Amino acid sequence: MATIKEVAAQAGVSIATVSRVLNFDESLNVAEATKKRIFETAEALQYVPNSKRKAKERPITIGIAQWYTEEEELRDPYYLAIRIAVEKLCDKEKIEFRRITSNYENNMQDKNFDGVIAIGKFGGKEVSYLKSLCREIIFVDFSPEEEVYDSVLTDYKRGTLKALRYLYDLGHRAIGYIGGEEYISGQEKCIEDEREYAYLEFLKEKDLEENHFILKGEFKPEAGYALMKEALAKVDYPTAFFVASDPMAIGAYKAVHEKGLVVGKDISIIGFDDIYTAQFLTPALTTVKVYTEFMAETAFETLKERLNSGRKISKKILVPTEFIIRESCGQIE
Repeated sequence: MATIKEVAAQAGVSIATVSRVLNFDESLNVAEATKKRIFETAEALQYVPNSKRKAKERPITIGIAQWYTEEEELRDPYYLAIRIAVEKLCDKEKIEFRRITSNYENNMQDKNFDGVIAIGKFGGKEVSYLKSLCREIIFVDFSPEEEVYDSVLTDYKRGTLKALRYLYDLGHRAIGYIGGEEYISGQEKCIEDEREYAYLEFLKEKDLEENHFILKGEFKPEAGYALMKEALAKVDYPTAFFVASDPMAIGAYKAVHEKGLVVGKDISIIGFDDIYTAQFLTPALTTVKVYTEFMAETAFETLKERLNSGRKISKKILVPTEFIIRESCGQIE
């Protein structure tokens, strides 16, 4: 950013003239051509007045609202990875942050946030509470009131369809779905999962609707184990399973092993997330990679941009996934 002295030198006028022109001093008697030259020079040099420069350089404070508890984060590290990435970015740029817990009474003193990054799914009560803390909120993995708030989402549908097409190309026609059920606080209806809808859409596309096989529980290893055990207790269980999270897939592995079957040979399994441990399972888990760090970075930069620019129109950003082929799927002869 240029100084007022540099603008004056390039425009060929005094510093005082530049200051009075840029501050729209109507008492100044100067030619319109000179005013025009000063404004164009200031814009070309990206001059920012000291008052605005100081405002931009003012330290900001970000609130990080996490849907999961710390215990839930450990069982399903998807949201944990996003939160840690946001906190690292704040530390790197020396931005103060404070966590916003679900215990609202403990947060009542925190009214000094410049912006909030809300990670997870939030009901109307929670959104209203966050709004009472700060006007500028960006949601990660959720998009309430998208005409008002920015959001960063994973492209669950495309990721799921890539996985299912891979299984189909390997010859699988009986493909099961093991997924999770999530509820927003205060609501009895389960949150719609795009992965489940993509699964049903795929079966319809391939005329395999009669083969649909859906089991759902919590997004935890214990649920993946219990649901796979339930599936394998049936006479005609699917030859392949799409599992909506890697932690659930880890539990599913255990159930397959206890049944005396081999993942990748007797049963094909695809996960979702690509958590760190997925590559170290035996066999290594084929999965859909979610770019959690990139989602955190995108949310962080988008919030800063909105705070700096005062943008009024909201953004809804869809982050693609990557299909990671490893060793947990086999060909059907």
